[in-house]
Amino acid sequence: MTAEIRGRRQWPLPKQADPAAPLLRVNNLQTHFQLGRGWVKAVDGVSFGLDDGEALGLVGESGCGKTTTALSLVRLLPSNGRIRGGSVELFGIDLVPKTDRQLDRYRWREISIVFQGAMNALNPVVQVRRQIAEPVQYRLNQSESASLKRADELLDMVGIPSRRLGAYPHELSGGMRQRAMIAMALACDPAIVIGDEPTTALDAMVQAQILVLLEQLRRDLGLSLILITHDLSVVAETCDRVLVMYAGRVAEEGPVSRVFTEPRHPYTRKLLGAFPNIRSDRRTLETIPGEPPDLVNPPAGCRFAPRCAQAMPVCAGTLPPEVSFDDGVRVACHLFGTTA
Repeated sequence: MTAEIRGRRQWPLPKQADPAAPLLRVNNLQTHFQLGRGWVKAVDGVSFGLDDGEALGLVGESGCGKTTTALSLVRLLPSNGRIRGGSVELFGIDLVPKTDRQLDRYRWREISIVFQGAMNALNPVVQVRRQIAEPVQYRLNQSESASLKRADELLDMVGIPSRRLGAYPHELSGGMRQRAMIAMALACDPAIVIGDEPTTALDAMVQAQILVLLEQLRRDLGLSLILITHDLSVVAETCDRVLVMYAGRVAEEGPVSRVFTEPRHPYTRKLLGAFPNIRSDRRTLETIPGEPPDLVNPPAGCRFAPRCAQAMPVCAGTLPPEVSFDDGVRVACHLFGTTA
């Protein structure tokens, strides 16, 4: 079985892949971290999908589980992290029960990650082109010369000039280092690229350039993108759909155009109200009173209820139902009952 050609991709899909299966489906994912006082339920029942060529934004407050969700897809978790339930199906193959050695078949080749903080993610004593060539050489069993050629092509693709091919990370600007990280993520021509705050710590001009680059690469190579960010404007500019997370659970998910113009969950409305909009009338930005819950002992009902002005008695003791609307939006909130 060979893969559908995505850009330059020519190597086969996994043998067990179902050609009729969706690209990625995450079902009831539960990722917890063990601390001295108990298990932190960082991700606790998250479900979503990703289709070919689609861009999905993950947004929410710090600590809501965005990065943990993404890292769980290929189990790049700290030693105290465990996936305690759910499934992650790539091409119809559940990755959760795979061993680390088995997962090597999927990391880089099917799913890759652009980490935030490119200076810390790159090896400071190895030339950037050799770091990009490494996954090609070892994951795809290519020769050193072929791998270096591929690295040079990728650096050119992301806009790093040929005269910088021999550079070390400290010899590149922040924007160029981030471009190099994108090139590394593309090295094995994966189906899915995860961007974990890929524009953090970059100035506004460079951020815009990186976002334009990601969109161009997604279009040209047929990539699917999962973008983790605090910046709602980045999602509005780059993504097709958005998944709003709160305290380890999904609050709202749907097309960006619908969620951002007609938010339904009280948390989504507050989140958007706290973000400046240069096109609207001058106003004071909203704040969300209170604090996120303790995820060692989260509330029995809706986790946003203690901070929600529209909370009802049922919200405190019962998990909210997930309601799907005809326009593709789904919301977990008691305000909408069980039908819509």
